[in-house]
Amino acid sequence: MALPIQKKEKRPNPARGLFTALALAGTLVISPLPGAEGTALIKYSLDGDWQFRQAGQETWHPARVPGCVHLDLMAAGLIPDPFFRDNELRTQWVEKEDWEYRKEFKVTSTISSKTHVDLVAQGLDTFAAIFLNGQKVGETDNMFRSYRFDIKPFLRPGQNELLIRFDSPVRRAQTLEATLLYKLPGGSPHVRKAPYHFGWDWGPRLVTSGIWRPLAIEAWEGARLGELEITQEFVDKNKVLLRTRAGILSDRSQEVAIKASIVGKKPFSHSESINIKPGSSVNEKSFSIINPDLWWPAGMGAQNLTTVRIDLYQKGRLLDSVAERIGFRTLVLEQKDDDWGKSFRFVVNGVPFFAKGGNWIPADSFPPRVTRQKYESLLRDCVAAHMNMLRVWGGGIYESPDFYDLCDELGIMVWQDFMFACAMFPGDAGFLENVRAEAEYVVKELRHRPAIALWCGNNECEEGWFHWGWKERYPATVWDDYEKIFHQVLPQTVERLDPGRSYWPSSPHSEKVGDPGSDRSGDMHYWGIWHGKEPFTEYRKKFHRFFSEFGFQSFPLLETVKTFTLPQDWNIASPVMEQHQKHPEGNRLILLYLLDHYRLPRDFESLLWVSQVLQAEGMKTAVEHFRSQMPRVMGALYWQINDCWPVASWAGTDYYGTWKALHYYAKRFYSPVLIVPIDDEKDLRIYGISDLDQPLDAELHLGVYTYEGTVVQQGKTPLRIDPRTSRLVVSKPLEELRGGLPPNEVYLVCELKKGESTLSVNIHHFSPLKRVELPQPEIRPEVFAKDGQLFVRLQTSKFAKDVHLSVAGIKGRFSDNFFDLVPGRSYEVGFISDQPLSADQFKAVLKIISLKDTY
Repeated sequence: MALPIQKKEKRPNPARGLFTALALAGTLVISPLPGAEGTALIKYSLDGDWQFRQAGQETWHPARVPGCVHLDLMAAGLIPDPFFRDNELRTQWVEKEDWEYRKEFKVTSTISSKTHVDLVAQGLDTFAAIFLNGQKVGETDNMFRSYRFDIKPFLRPGQNELLIRFDSPVRRAQTLEATLLYKLPGGSPHVRKAPYHFGWDWGPRLVTSGIWRPLAIEAWEGARLGELEITQEFVDKNKVLLRTRAGILSDRSQEVAIKASIVGKKPFSHSESINIKPGSSVNEKSFSIINPDLWWPAGMGAQNLTTVRIDLYQKGRLLDSVAERIGFRTLVLEQKDDDWGKSFRFVVNGVPFFAKGGNWIPADSFPPRVTRQKYESLLRDCVAAHMNMLRVWGGGIYESPDFYDLCDELGIMVWQDFMFACAMFPGDAGFLENVRAEAEYVVKELRHRPAIALWCGNNECEEGWFHWGWKERYPATVWDDYEKIFHQVLPQTVERLDPGRSYWPSSPHSEKVGDPGSDRSGDMHYWGIWHGKEPFTEYRKKFHRFFSEFGFQSFPLLETVKTFTLPQDWNIASPVMEQHQKHPEGNRLILLYLLDHYRLPRDFESLLWVSQVLQAEGMKTAVEHFRSQMPRVMGALYWQINDCWPVASWAGTDYYGTWKALHYYAKRFYSPVLIVPIDDEKDLRIYGISDLDQPLDAELHLGVYTYEGTVVQQGKTPLRIDPRTSRLVVSKPLEELRGGLPPNEVYLVCELKKGESTLSVNIHHFSPLKRVELPQPEIRPEVFAKDGQLFVRLQTSKFAKDVHLSVAGIKGRFSDNFFDLVPGRSYEVGFISDQPLSADQFKAVLKIISLKDTY
């Protein structure tokens, strides 16, 4: 019988798990390391080389674990790259087949003689049957759970064969759907598998199978540790009561010793002997931590982390060890009555903060391919853009431990959805039990992490029921089943296992069930822009308490398009480009909005480029307004941060990690200090915004100029911005600012300065740029090296809009890009690269364009 693991134990792992492995003729030979015989628990990995085949076929092919069938088929040359051109369509047969994986291995008598030998599967995707030496040891039906199987009865002292058969998730889903009289809305609601694998409006349909997370064998006797629960209670701001609750599994009555250690800037440990009986027991300890070093989100302070470790001994011999890393901090989702309804803001260590960031989707259609290096690159890019929160969207996966480790280290708060999105779900006892077990595993896995800010039940399921016509088309029992999951099973699990964190049933949601669009409370997904075809200026009329989704699409730049196309595909209406545009109206909507703001680009490459500027300007309009409305609005998480394949999408960074214009804009509009001009068609209101924890005294410089370079008027005024506030600092009639000149002839430069330092610059155009005769700028670059890094100093003869620098064939990125240049000023941009590069090499391939060059 399969027993779900309650907690994935994290253990000291010298030499990758206390084992030595030698591959001989495809057989893994496993024995303990020298001296390891005295350790009660021996753990060794089954990752690495396997074989796989299509069920019913004779030929076995090489495979890698962790992995998935699509990656193995590609490596074997049996399918083409699904990301190239329209190969997605040529690989979708894979989802309808069953697949088998096998591995042969030998274990020494030291392993096989242990009292307990378990197979620990951290991720099997999805419907798997496990056989050891021809005997069935268990089954799985949930990609998101970890399982533990007792394989002692089936293990041989010598050679063993492990075989895992994966049923087609599509055919199994069809079987489950047939049990109802109606088809539930959603891609595959009966299957506990990553929803995005079934296709989304930014992702391909590539329904995977396989061993997608690590697989290992654990052998032990006597006793071992189970889950470790850590809670903290701030008695006052200078004292924390830290409690540990360690589970112990024992197969006999015995005396053991428990050692609890705090590893950090102020380390200490405590040991005690206890008597345990056969079965499960719990050891609890409490510690007072005086003057703890607090953990803060990015931009608010240091990310101080502390490791809590529990060691289990028996007669001086180490039996087992588990450890978790924590951060000392308080965090609440504050919802209090105020002048606008009820607040929705996060408060960390007593300090409310504006949540700045975006929505995170899986970074690849094939998650095992995502390395820690890729996670780190993407997450560091988020911090570089001054983000402090990501929403892990409910249509993807619970991310790798590497992802959450990095969020803890970098100070990125995580709004964590459970994996339910845009669907309604069955409510039978078996499905509910599967969901409960999944939630228990996930909550226990993540609850100790300081970065986890919120548990959220689902993405847009409540929205779909009340606003997408589902309520009218389906029986009321479907909503009853919804409430069982999202108002009973999930919140009860969170309350029982992680009572210190808030649970939010759906996103969007308000305090009134059935009104997920309320602007008085809760969070909002605002899609009037894009889906509703409303103009960007509509953002300025929205005052919802927390915007957890809003967005606009763009194409990737040509260098990325080249990776999945041939030159004959370079037309946005070509079959290949349309295959990489998953929204049914996507290309039409981009063009519709583009022609409202810009002139028609002159060629394919320019169209890709202008679409990015269009996207960035739309998100700038939204975020600047939302931030100006603090404390009424206290969060802006745009859709979306990243891509899972190269595609036209809402992402700010493309599949390869290339910053689109949006991400460069985000670095500016999420800046800790920001000056924002907002046009209401009559007056121009200028806001000073600060996320700093101290008052800011600065000087506001305003200048109105013609595009040809004439000064219309200039002025400056001192101002003070209080900590973590938005302040209206100037309100003037538009006509007065323009000095009587037509809107399409002048622009406004706003600068916030402190001494010689420029804290924020923002440029306001009084007219859509398609109506402006932009001058042809002469941009003069000067390339130089400083402290081992290359820089470009730029000056221009005429105003230049969205100046873009690129260096073909050189890996790296610029510190800023898609920025405006004003005559008479110089601007320095650094180039960030790992490879050594001379100034001459760099200058030879440097290309500079601006909006004027696109038509």
